[in-house]
Amino acid sequence: MKTIQLRPGKERSLLRRHPWGFEGSIAKGKADFGETVRVVGSDGGFLCWAAYSPSSSIKVRAWSFDEAERIDAEFFERRILAALAVRERLGIESNGVRLIHGEADGLPGLIVDRYADTLVAQFLAAGTEQWKGVIADALLAATGLAKLYERSDSGVRQLEGLPPVTGWLRGEGPTTVELLESSWRLTLDVAEGHKTGYYLDQRDNRRDFAVWVRRLKAQRVLNCYSYTGGFSVAALAGGATEVTSVDSSAPALARATAHVVLNGFDPAHHTALDADVNATLRQFLKEGRQFDAIVLDPPKFAPSAAHAERASRAYKDINRLGLKLLAPGGLLATYSCSGGVGPELFHKIVASAGTDSGVDGAIVARVGAAPDHPQTLCFPEGEYLKGLLVLKR
Repeated sequence: MKTIQLRPGKERSLLRRHPWGFEGSIAKGKADFGETVRVVGSDGGFLCWAAYSPSSSIKVRAWSFDEAERIDAEFFERRILAALAVRERLGIESNGVRLIHGEADGLPGLIVDRYADTLVAQFLAAGTEQWKGVIADALLAATGLAKLYERSDSGVRQLEGLPPVTGWLRGEGPTTVELLESSWRLTLDVAEGHKTGYYLDQRDNRRDFAVWVRRLKAQRVLNCYSYTGGFSVAALAGGATEVTSVDSSAPALARATAHVVLNGFDPAHHTALDADVNATLRQFLKEGRQFDAIVLDPPKFAPSAAHAERASRAYKDINRLGLKLLAPGGLLATYSCSGGVGPELFHKIVASAGTDSGVDGAIVARVGAAPDHPQTLCFPEGEYLKGLLVLKR
């Protein structure tokens, strides 16, 4: 077993059980791609067992802080079963569930979602890539399923020196799946959709948005960056009669339109716009349009803290326009999935947008990802999705 020794004073994060060790913290030691290494402090004391990544600035990702533990097939079986047991206790009423959420489940670099009878996995780091076959078999054994589709096409893999990989890893079959969420039916394509096919992290927020639409009797709803229309279906379920979905993907909008029909809503109550969101918001302002509820759920503007300043300007602009387009008493549901923008900064951005637009509002809820996307005490970086529900005064 190769040893990686840290510089003096660089042990603190691993002693707090934070799972990452950066390049600058290493005093000596190297290993092969994905190899399990023993990480020790400057005094030689054991810190953790970890996977080594030669290409990434995150050189080691901790598997275990227990010196007696061995990183083998049984280790991955135990971790997977433990993650599934947590999801079982959550009582999620959907056939779409995040089963493995990377570091939060003690499996850094691994994302696994279940959509009905199909598993979709992303292997995003050297360690999980090295153990891919073992992990795939353990996932099927733990879930009793026979199909696992790989969506390892995230840009994060480039930082690990890995090429994108997609396709059936175990079993095969149709890539289109029907998702049951709340009382709605939604479809997705695990081969072509964003991420693993859908945004399960917004499940509870979509459900709650329907409640707010009904509570406020919101009739005119604008869903920006709508993707396949999850929030649009929620708005219609809440009683809205004029729902506009805006996205720059024609295939996603076609699926959104199909979802309206699939759930028995009048297609005349839904409009799909294949357009740039920012330009559309400005055009609606020129036209004097107003909405009773607006959803702003943009893609990741800031992948890291280094991009936060530029992302802040982008978030501020769309929120400023959204607040102006809201009718008095209207609801703005605004979100950021950028890990580089924390909840406090996001609040400041939205507040600044309100100042610039001459609009004040009451924050009626602060929201995050669904509970099957946990954030742990030792890994605060796991908090990426944050949202504010703001009632315009």
